[in-house]
Amino acid sequence: MLIAKDLTKTYGQGLNAVRALDRVTIGFDTGAFAAIMGPSGSGKSTLMHCLAGLDTVTSGSVLVGDTPISGLADRELTLFRRDHVGFIFQSFNLLPALTAEQNIRLPLELAGRHPDPRWFQEVVGVLGLGDRLGHRPSELSGGQQQRVACARALMSRPDVIFADEPTGNLDSRSGAEVLTFLRHSVREFGQTVIMVTHDPVAASYAERVVFLADGQVLGELLSPTVAQVLDALKVHEC
Repeated sequence: MLIAKDLTKTYGQGLNAVRALDRVTIGFDTGAFAAIMGPSGSGKSTLMHCLAGLDTVTSGSVLVGDTPISGLADRELTLFRRDHVGFIFQSFNLLPALTAEQNIRLPLELAGRHPDPRWFQEVVGVLGLGDRLGHRPSELSGGQQQRVACARALMSRPDVIFADEPTGNLDSRSGAEVLTFLRHSVREFGQTVIMVTHDPVAASYAERVVFLADGQVLGELLSPTVAQVLDALKVHEC
């Protein structure tokens, strides 16, 4: 389980201070797929970065499993993220000189580890990348590149995967493939996935949608449909 309690994040000081998160308390269950939505400046990306340990908090706490990550020193936090947290970004973040397989293996190899062969084959098989492992990113479609990024995020079997607008650079068909895999990884692999998105269609793949505005949680939907998400966005002025 991932829990944030009274989470506050302020940028700047004095009259120039901006409170991006305002005492946010929220929890995410193990093996769940949740989406975070809100207008620009709502705090959704800041919330994800604080939950993932990519940004420090001004006050409050973040607990991932039994570990209070908001209290870890920099090196401890780096090691914790390496072993327990996966990331999927809108821009894929693949190294162009490496093949798909090398990109997938890279984080573990940098840590002096090797992926479990069976797990590697299972993830690659589910993602349909078996015949693309020797290709470089420039030889792959956008959807294939994002699936490589998904495989890379899963290799360490992290406790939680954070996805920041994972379909933002994809066409509708490729986006659907990636979202279907994320949902599959929750149901079949027991992953926890937390996704930031502005897209109601993408959000409808999640089991739960949380709405933010002005750094505060305004409400949420369970088992959302696209129509329900659109209606909720209007109500919350997102």
